[in-house]
Amino acid sequence: MGLARMIGTVLGTGYIKPAPGTWGSLVSLPWAWVLHVIGGLPLLALGIIAAFLKGWWATAQMTRGQEGHDPSEIVIDELVGQWIALLPLSWAAWSMGISILAMWPGWIAAFVLFRLFDIWKPGPVGWADRRGDALGVMLDDVIAGVFAAIGVLVLAALYHGVL
Repeated sequence: MGLARMIGTVLGTGYIKPAPGTWGSLVSLPWAWVLHVIGGLPLLALGIIAAFLKGWWATAQMTRGQEGHDPSEIVIDELVGQWIALLPLSWAAWSMGISILAMWPGWIAAFVLFRLFDIWKPGPVGWADRRGDALGVMLDDVIAGVFAAIGVLVLAALYHGVL
């Protein structure tokens, strides 16, 4: 397995059937936890940037000369989007000095909301997906992750009585 394929499929996770995108999101959760535990919000943010750049490159390599711009086995985009959806939890845990696992309902919300926005592809998520290139493959999940992160913040505010 070449480097681009290892990155793009997140070490082969993209070959798990059915629903490789959901598996990619699920596999990204413990990795996000590890990054947060080692370096808090700053390391998770750096991880997102590094995974995005490597994912963009890997997706371009894997789709070069192919008709399909977003094969189902490419799930590095789901990892990036899922990590973005978890940013509010990382920020809260890091800034308040509490365990990120204490916010387990937020993990569930981040996972469900990210998958919802990634599958539904509302507005700008669908626009990015329709670009038909490696950047679009990555961007649609970045935007879905941002939408999910906003959803996590809204749900947390409702739960804690802020809204």
